[in-house]
Amino acid sequence: MSLPRVNSRTPLHQDFLLDPPSKMTLSPHLTHILAALHPRKPKQRTTFAALIILVCLTSYIFIAHSTSLSPTLALRRSDNTAADQLALALETIQNSRLSEVSNKHGSRKGHHHVKIPLKLTQGEELAAVTSFLASLPQNVIPSTVDPLQPIDPQLVLDFDTRGPRARDEVKVMVEEVWQRNPVFLYSKLYSPASREIKSILSGLYLLPAPTIIDVDIRDDAEVLTPMLARLTSSPELPVLIIGGKPIDSSLDNIHELEKSGKLQQMITEAGSMVNGAKKKKHRK
Repeated sequence: MSLPRVNSRTPLHQDFLLDPPSKMTLSPHLTHILAALHPRKPKQRTTFAALIILVCLTSYIFIAHSTSLSPTLALRRSDNTAADQLALALETIQNSRLSEVSNKHGSRKGHHHVKIPLKLTQGEELAAVTSFLASLPQNVIPSTVDPLQPIDPQLVLDFDTRGPRARDEVKVMVEEVWQRNPVFLYSKLYSPASREIKSILSGLYLLPAPTIIDVDIRDDAEVLTPMLARLTSSPELPVLIIGGKPIDSSLDNIHELEKSGKLQQMITEAGSMVNGAKKKKHRK
């Protein structure tokens, strides 16, 4: 028995792929895979190999590019985060400033920070009125002022009496007015008692000389007279003030103080020099 002769011109492997045994059943997907792995022509093999290389090369480039971009993206994200935080901080500062300005403006509108008017004590009011009248001869108390009520400090003081330093400035004013005018006499021009006290003071040759205001010849006499009575507790003029303190200005008391030497002592302690003007005249 002889075996069948195989024709060498017919590729056995190709015939097997093209005409598989009938007993062997392949799925469509497997058939496509086998066909791809074993292309029928050399050109198809070349195309398939090029396709595989292209896919591998593309995958490599994509992975390498993603890796190189990761630090840059992270840096950009970090920069963006820092910029966002800086912008947020600046916005917060700006909003706080705007809120502060708004609160100040609103407080002014709502009168939450109303300046409290300055209230003078009786001694401070006497010093303020005295300083006002002694600074300029033409200064007068307005006729609209009620002499029986505390005077508005703004009328007789030359600074803002509602400012934050008003109280300190009042203290300085009180010290200065009595330093400049250690002996002050509110008198009446046509009054025997006033003339007598003026004579006593003139005989002491005070330096600085006593400051004298004749109230009865002033335009504001009707307001000033009752005001001085309220501030000095002296119902009538004249009123002698030494070192900022009104003293009993009756003639009997003044004569007694002079004879005992207490008047000279009080005047010296207030800052005026007894016989100072006399010594100065002799030097000339």
